[in-house]
Amino acid sequence: MVHIPMPGPQGRADLHNHTTASDGTNPPAAQVRWAREQGLAAVAITDHDTIAGWDEALEAGRELGIEIVPGCELSTEVGKTEVHLLAYYFDRTEPEMAALLKRMRGGRRARAAEAVEKLHKLGHTQVSLERVLEIGGESVGRPHLAQVLVECGICRAKDDAFDRFLSIGKPAYVPRPKLTPEEAIEAVRRAGGVPVIAHPGLIRDDKWVRHFIEAGVMGIEAYHTDHSDNQRQFYARWGLDAGLVVTGGTDSHGPRGMRTVVPGSVNVAMDVVAQLKQASTFWQRTQA
Repeated sequence: MVHIPMPGPQGRADLHNHTTASDGTNPPAAQVRWAREQGLAAVAITDHDTIAGWDEALEAGRELGIEIVPGCELSTEVGKTEVHLLAYYFDRTEPEMAALLKRMRGGRRARAAEAVEKLHKLGHTQVSLERVLEIGGESVGRPHLAQVLVECGICRAKDDAFDRFLSIGKPAYVPRPKLTPEEAIEAVRRAGGVPVIAHPGLIRDDKWVRHFIEAGVMGIEAYHTDHSDNQRQFYARWGLDAGLVVTGGTDSHGPRGMRTVVPGSVNVAMDVVAQLKQASTFWQRTQA
């Protein structure tokens, strides 16, 4: 278990979690409860392109005595490389940020519809777009398509669905909606939020990490489930040298995903939450 001793507020925080508001398997309240059972002082809800889980999570946090860090995860593209951006403590009512999230969710729906059409052309007409949207909600994604392929008996498991149909280069793959790093970072900052580059070790090319830093990210997720110890140390040092908030989290998708990652198994000190609040102009305004 990763623990980073730092001065400041007591306790630990997991700053990267997904729920059924996007591609997680726990409803927001259940994911919050699971995090609280691990002894966490704070947990971030960072669903893909949506804030639909915020209110339920915040209510559960109040009931259970665990602080909720509101956020979301955006997928950007540089060249042919996908780079994820975590956004924390932004104003959800800010028009341009709200419009960006709506556009990305619309693109997700169109992507799902095109993938289903490709599956129908392959002869898998039992795959229903209605069912995909039923389980995927407003932030539908490939995991929901994979679930329907399993339900229909076409695939044995979700990873089989990705291997046969949904990964890049496979017959039902559809590219995700386009979003540049600059557009995403600018939107988050304009909404008073804190943009953080997610799991940089998974990008596999540090020139894009440098690109994000030059584009104005305010934090870097050095501590992640899929980072090695060397990567954690490397990106933490890079972040500190660049004056960024060094964050961390599990990227937990609940107990029934393609793998189970327990909230808090990667964590940071609560001082990091304080740093995010200090960096958020929106959060600062709400406390004035």
